Amino acid sequence: MFLSKFTVKEYIEHERENGIKYEYHDGEIFAMAGGTYNHGLLCANIYSELRTGITKKNQPCKPLSSEIKLFIKSKNSYVHPDSMVVYGEVEKSVADKNAIANPILVVEVLSQSTAEYDRGDKFYLYRQIKTLKEYVLINQNKYVFEVFYKSKDVDLWKISRYEGLGTSIKLESIGLEIKMSNLYFDIAIDTTL
Repeated sequence: MFLSKFTVKEYIEHERENGIKYEYHDGEIFAMAGGTYNHGLLCANIYSELRTGITKKNQPCKPLSSEIKLFIKSKNSYVHPDSMVVYGEVEKSVADKNAIANPILVVEVLSQSTAEYDRGDKFYLYRQIKTLKEYVLINQNKYVFEVFYKSKDVDLWKISRYEGLGTSIKLESIGLEIKMSNLYFDIAIDTTL
């Protein structure tokens, strides 16, 4: 839903007062759609797997849930990824101390209404973040997981697709491997479609 032009301060106040998550793009705000049951479980499961894996490896990383906003300075945008990981010190937005600016990894759970945006314009926004090395898309209707990985300081991304519950997913930016069966734990997907 499109509303009128907002300052960042007005956007932050509007989001707090309404208790609804919005994306902010250089003065324009857009209400985020509500998630499905599978979407919520996948968000919880990926956060849990990231946190557990990072803790076991004793890495200097911090996994974050969708409650934390991401500030994309070069585009004056605030978004709510489904999960993120920051390597090392967390950099926060000057205008909103609840928004971070330096993820190494960003995760989105795809839905029918957002899949095109997540693959296109939103991925373009994320690619403006200098620290970002990996972008992950999780399908909530199939056992499919896509990983976009950038190893150098050029905008050239390697794409890996993982399918099936017996697969393990490799996240190169944080040196972590996640079993697909753990990610889709307790999630019912109709595989006959």
